[in-house]
Amino acid sequence: MKLQFNKRYLRIAITAFCVIAASICFYYLVFHGDRFSAQVNAFFKVINPVLYGIIFAYLMTPMINSIERYILSPVFKQMGYEITDKRKKHLRLLSIIITLLIICFLIYGFFSILIPNIIQSVRSISYQFPYYVQNLTNWSARFLEDNPDIEKLVIQFLDTYSEEFMSYLNNSIVPQMETLVKQVSISLISALKVLWNFIIGMIISIYVLYSKELFAGQAKKVVFALFQTKTANQLIKDIRFASDTFIGFISGKIVDSIIIGFICFACTSIMQMPYALLVSVIVGVTNVIPFFGPYLGAIPSAILILMVNPLKSVYFIIFILILQQIDGNFIGPKILGQSTGLSGFWVIFSITVFGGIMGIPGMIIGVPFFAVLYALGRRMINRMLKRKGLPQETSQYQNLDYIDENAVFIPHTVDKKSTFFKLGRKRRKTNSVSQADNFNEESSSKKD
Repeated sequence: MKLQFNKRYLRIAITAFCVIAASICFYYLVFHGDRFSAQVNAFFKVINPVLYGIIFAYLMTPMINSIERYILSPVFKQMGYEITDKRKKHLRLLSIIITLLIICFLIYGFFSILIPNIIQSVRSISYQFPYYVQNLTNWSARFLEDNPDIEKLVIQFLDTYSEEFMSYLNNSIVPQMETLVKQVSISLISALKVLWNFIIGMIISIYVLYSKELFAGQAKKVVFALFQTKTANQLIKDIRFASDTFIGFISGKIVDSIIIGFICFACTSIMQMPYALLVSVIVGVTNVIPFFGPYLGAIPSAILILMVNPLKSVYFIIFILILQQIDGNFIGPKILGQSTGLSGFWVIFSITVFGGIMGIPGMIIGVPFFAVLYALGRRMINRMLKRKGLPQETSQYQNLDYIDENAVFIPHTVDKKSTFFKLGRKRRKTNSVSQADNFNEESSSKKD
């Protein structure tokens, strides 16, 4: 006997199961969050090489597409070859090899220039550290002699907190040296694991890049199978928008940081700053972090220059402030454009939240990731307003009091002591509608 399933009851059963399962997961997440976090961390440790491969493939995709589309395809066509499916695979493999060679060459050139200078700078710092300390001490002594009031405050501060500092040093820092050595050893082992995952990730990225159209087609197939056609089209459109926003910000920020690093090196070399290359690398690398990055790079660089020449350290701080103003107002907007569309508050918010969750990587990807969420939310709100026949411009809601039943905007600009509020209800409604019409006419004229 063939069983007959009622679709209505089947949907109810599936919905009930999903609700119960979600409730159990929520309870487990709230009351056993540490176990859940441990399981998630263990899972991500296992799939880290795969994640690295997907991230590398995602970041290399624009370069590979450009090489394949604008260099290799025209060359093959000029040579008289027809671009068949088989030749497309050959073009893809060749573009992947060229991209990897370019990246390896850039990394090798960067470190071949950077590492010898860093080693030389570290040796110079270690050899001349006593001289730097003495130089800084003499400069501080002269400064305090010229400013007796500040000298009194410094002596009072040292007398107050020197004993506490020595007690903290003896009771906290010294006993933890063994733990510190263990943490350094664990960090070295973790660095080797990251390097191994990096190598495996590069190998995986080659396979992902070679078959990225196949993976994209499979993902679209799943989306169209799970959702209605209109919803699936909109979802794919939103994913493309998110990808363009994210990759546009990341690539633009990398280019911007490279330019800032070169400008910093040129200017510090002209001003004859000590350790110009090392300082420029620190400033350029930390500039990848939005908003806080320049200051994070300027602080250790200024301290390093302060040990050599305190006056040049002041010049360096002034130069960094000017450079970051130029970057924030001219260079950055020209390169990044409106890739995020976030105000200063949301930039700080995203950096703070994602930095607290993920550390330095969260500070780097926090702004583009939150920009994607912000843009998707804005587009969703605008679509909902459009379906209701309401305007989508935020400026029309700033001075809004309410919207009446006829979708007329009533502005919040009425003086309660005026004759307007002393009139009857019917008259007041008429005046409100006429005032709303004037407001809408003014808004439309401003828009035109």
